[in-house]
Amino acid sequence: MMFSMHHANSSGPGLGPTPIGPLDPLSNQSKGMAAVAAVSQRGNRTSPGGPVVAGLSMTLGILFNIVALVILAKAYAHLRRRSKATFLLFASSLVVTDFAGHVIPGTLVLRLYLSGVAPAPYGPADPLCQFLGGSMVFFGLCPLFLGCAMAVERCLGVTRPLLHASLVTTTRTKLCLSSIWLAALSVALLPCFQLGAYTYQFPGTWCFIKVLEDTKQTDVAFVLLFSGLGLASLAVALVCNTISGVTLVLARLRKKSCNHHSAKSHDIEMVVQLVGIMVTSCICWSPLLIFGLMSVTRSFSSSIGEDLATYRTLMVMGVRLASWNQILDPWVYILLRRAVLRKICRITKRQADLKGSTFRRWEVSSFQSSEKNAARKI
Repeated sequence: MMFSMHHANSSGPGLGPTPIGPLDPLSNQSKGMAAVAAVSQRGNRTSPGGPVVAGLSMTLGILFNIVALVILAKAYAHLRRRSKATFLLFASSLVVTDFAGHVIPGTLVLRLYLSGVAPAPYGPADPLCQFLGGSMVFFGLCPLFLGCAMAVERCLGVTRPLLHASLVTTTRTKLCLSSIWLAALSVALLPCFQLGAYTYQFPGTWCFIKVLEDTKQTDVAFVLLFSGLGLASLAVALVCNTISGVTLVLARLRKKSCNHHSAKSHDIEMVVQLVGIMVTSCICWSPLLIFGLMSVTRSFSSSIGEDLATYRTLMVMGVRLASWNQILDPWVYILLRRAVLRKICRITKRQADLKGSTFRRWEVSSFQSSEKNAARKI
């Protein structure tokens, strides 16, 4: 989800055109000049480098996701284990979702930049804003749901392999993926049924749930649902990955047979990748989920007033971090592959052996020199 709107800045302290009071008798020409000035003020809300940064960021994200998808496709073609096939099917779906999350919202953000006129924040949401806000919610929940489902599947495969073999099939995996996408889409479409609303956010180049001004009970419920589902997915993934990691570590410590170790290497690779996905999602999405809850709660309970600028800054920071999630996810599959991990282990072991050999040579030479010194004294 490529939201580079954080590079936009306001040209003044106001949020929109300066209002013209009813006591100011302006001529039609003056009113026309004031309208032009207002449009110029809104147009200057985006910095000149905004479209360049947004386009570059979206391009890099798309490129990284394509590389990760190629790696996963090659791994799927060479696999021989059904549990690995299930994991790769989930992982490929996550990468495809991230890819679409770059292309669709990123194109809409670029359109807002290139239009030259940024809509006023918290203004009425047009169809473009509705679609952009729904895309943000959909492509935000999908990776979190998929990461949670992958963690549960791996936890079941590591701790209960026989039950996993009987329950997890390719057909059920595809059905689970369809359910995840449908659930995220259902949440994103709730504003169409008057449960919550999307609105332009400061500085007018992105849309999200209404959280700062004129919030209603439906807006609070919508934010609670969105943030609650996201945080719950992260919590479940954390618990399942912890259980899987501890189980694998205990299995290694018990020194199983060589064949069993070879089979467990696949599980270790998958769990390491899951931990990488979980850490990335926690760092990137937790701030936006928490800031959204803080903002809507404060706005609904009392007037934000002087804290409005602070909450705007927090929301923009949250979106900035969330936009990096789909850029960093592909690097989990690029860097945390078994081949790369083996090379890292070999390099680390080589360095350790080198230090050990140097230490041993130093000990022998020191012992020999001490013997010579003792002989000379005698």
